[in-house]
Amino acid sequence: MHRGLYAAASAMIVQETMHDVTANNLANVSSSGFRKRIPVNKSFPEVLMDRVEKPSEDGSIKLVSAPFQLGFRGKFLIGDLSLANVMSETYMSTEEGALQVTDAPLDAAIVGEGYFTVQDGAGNIFYTRSGHFQRSPEGQLVTHDGLLVLGDGGPVEFGDAARVAIGGGGQIIADGEAVDVLQVVTFPNPTYLRQAGRTTLEATENSGAPAALEPEQITLEPGALEMSNVNVVEEMVRMVEAQRAYEASSKTLMTHDELTGKLITSFGRTS
Repeated sequence: MHRGLYAAASAMIVQETMHDVTANNLANVSSSGFRKRIPVNKSFPEVLMDRVEKPSEDGSIKLVSAPFQLGFRGKFLIGDLSLANVMSETYMSTEEGALQVTDAPLDAAIVGEGYFTVQDGAGNIFYTRSGHFQRSPEGQLVTHDGLLVLGDGGPVEFGDAARVAIGGGGQIIADGEAVDVLQVVTFPNPTYLRQAGRTTLEATENSGAPAALEPEQITLEPGALEMSNVNVVEEMVRMVEAQRAYEASSKTLMTHDELTGKLITSFGRTS
């Protein structure tokens, strides 16, 4: 009886997370460089279905099977819960978004693989596909969120140059002269990059360490932006499915709760 409660509750938690992930994707449908995240759930592993009591005299936790004795020290095996599931992870889709021409001299879109390298005021390094850059009052190249854009020599600086543009190979051209090259990197497993902000990402152990691309390997589309790869129709369908599954799990939970109450009332009577 109670396993039905656990299964229904776990399904509600999974669908709630799926709804949140989908809502975040839809909220960033117009964010340049945003890449949607896809939730992944899995069945509840059997190994987690146990109850840990106090450690034994030697400090270890022993695995004990039925019959159980009063006051034992170790781990009770409860059994499996094959009908339940949990949210395993979310991974990033690496599908490229559509290009939108802006003709802005400091806009650039990466063609193919790669991520721009940016840095915050505390020196933390992040990565982004959004090439919506602008000029700071200090004469530095920054993102629309104010993060410093990094080149081969650190933060890109062009001082008081009158005209600044980005070339097709990532060159920073100030007053007709190349002063730096944008630092573009790739990852062994970019799907495991962690979302750190609206369009910023950070490396994880699973994504692997970043590897810088050589200037001849960088291909940019100047005066254009890569838009998000979110498909509104797909996300709306996923949101409706999550909502319906949540409602069904909620009704199942209430049904099991009512049956449990009836069982307690029936067997709790004294004749």
